[in-house]
Amino acid sequence: MAWGVYLLRCGDGTLYTGITDDLPRRLAAHRSGKGARYTRGRGPLEVVYWEAQPDRSAASKREWAIKQLSRAEKEALAASWDRALPE
Repeated sequence: MAWGVYLLRCGDGTLYTGITDDLPRRLAAHRSGKGARYTRGRGPLEVVYWEAQPDRSAASKREWAIKQLSRAEKEALAASWDRALPE
C-alpha cells in the first residue's frame, strides 16, 4: 500500500488527521487505543477521507496542509471523498 493521508471522525464529532502506509492497520491501532493519544476514548472512529501520496514526505506535507484548513474546509474535503479506501 502507498502512503497517504486520512481524516477520522471521532465519536465526539471532532476530526483527526494522520498519515500511514497501511490504513487498515492504523485504524485498528486507533480503535484499540494504541493509536494517537488524541483518538483514545473518542470512539467510535470512522474514516471520512483518504488521499494517496507517492511517499512519506509527500504525505507529511499534505497532512500539514490539511491541518491548516478550517473545520468547514475539512468537512468539505470529507464530503468530496468518493469513499474508495486503499487496498
